[in-house]
Amino acid sequence: MRPRLHFTADRGWINDPHGVTFHAGEYHLFHQYVPESTVWAPNCHWGHAVSPDLLSWTHRDIAIAPGDGDEGIWTGSLVDDGGSTRIFYTSVAQPDLGLGRVRIATPTDPTWNTWTKGDIVVRPPSELDLIAFRDPFIMREDTNWRMFVGAATRDGVALALTYTSDDLESWTYDGVALSRSSDQVDPVWMGALWECPQIFDVDGHWAMVSSVWDNDVLHYAGYAVGDRDSYGAGRFSPTEWGQLSFGGSYYAPSFFRDEDGRPCLMFWMRGVVDAGAGWASCLSVPHTLAVQGGRLVASPHPELEVRRQTPLGSGEHAAAFDLVWNVASPDEELLLEGPSGKTARLTVSNGVVALERPGQETWTMPWSGERLRMLVDGSVVEVSSHRGILGGPIDPTTAWRSPNGDVEAWLLVPRR
Repeated sequence: MRPRLHFTADRGWINDPHGVTFHAGEYHLFHQYVPESTVWAPNCHWGHAVSPDLLSWTHRDIAIAPGDGDEGIWTGSLVDDGGSTRIFYTSVAQPDLGLGRVRIATPTDPTWNTWTKGDIVVRPPSELDLIAFRDPFIMREDTNWRMFVGAATRDGVALALTYTSDDLESWTYDGVALSRSSDQVDPVWMGALWECPQIFDVDGHWAMVSSVWDNDVLHYAGYAVGDRDSYGAGRFSPTEWGQLSFGGSYYAPSFFRDEDGRPCLMFWMRGVVDAGAGWASCLSVPHTLAVQGGRLVASPHPELEVRRQTPLGSGEHAAAFDLVWNVASPDEELLLEGPSGKTARLTVSNGVVALERPGQETWTMPWSGERLRMLVDGSVVEVSSHRGILGGPIDPTTAWRSPNGDVEAWLLVPRR
């Protein structure tokens, strides 16, 4: 069941990735973690792992744990400013877990293995009637720092609130960076709360990526895109809205830049579980971002191509493989087979890519004739095109077959 290239906990539950940073020659990954549990609980910790290449991860000890006034250490971000390193996390406590506070932690040594909690630096603004407030994201803006925090009003408006600071310690509330009512559905519905809203530049454009939440139901990742002039002084006026992920697995994308400065996202993937081994959920492979025709496009990170070892033919077995499906005509299909005898099926027809799995809901994504890229890693599949990404849990898979399709495939190895 355990994938080889998708990060999982040794044991326990994981969800949102955050704070992905290249530091001192390696990548650091932090993530939401509930030890010794296969279901979510509010007493989340910040787990920690390191990697030379974003795919081969080594677990480290828990970075931050509940206590000292925190009943849960929820999602946030990391700022590494050449000697001034800070984690900004959502501190939650009863009686209202939904309204978090932003608290600081600082590393005790250059390895970032242990952290010391500091002050609560931001609380929900009292002038807004909020039911949710969480997930700080920090970026440099000119000579100052800017923070965005996800929020929701009682009357169904999703918000990205913003704060400014010149020292990463004292923060001033600066209003609403971007908002959208849950009544708006065209061209995409963006829910009543944006979890993990992140605003950043990519390809000379500005983009906002968030997780779409409504009434305690987690939906998908959505985005907004604008041109170079669409962002200024903490206010974003996008020209396009879209849906980035499809199906019921992807959620909580985390933005970061890789060693070469490329804009990237990594997602939490729900439903990938081995209860017998005591672990639940995985993280996606990293994806690089581009803006094409006004649409935000996510593609598997180039490191995946480094992992291609040998071509893999139809029916040949491998623990993990990478496929490019050059779809020649509608009504083609690709089969994913494994030792259980249960076959997942990918089909293209009538402008839709469909992922069909025995005994489970069929998930779909728009398709406009482009080739499809697929990563199959044991019990996980990820499908990407310029229309979005579709993926999630499958029965453990070791081979592919395509009765009438043009498919290129390679064995993937977990390490260089």
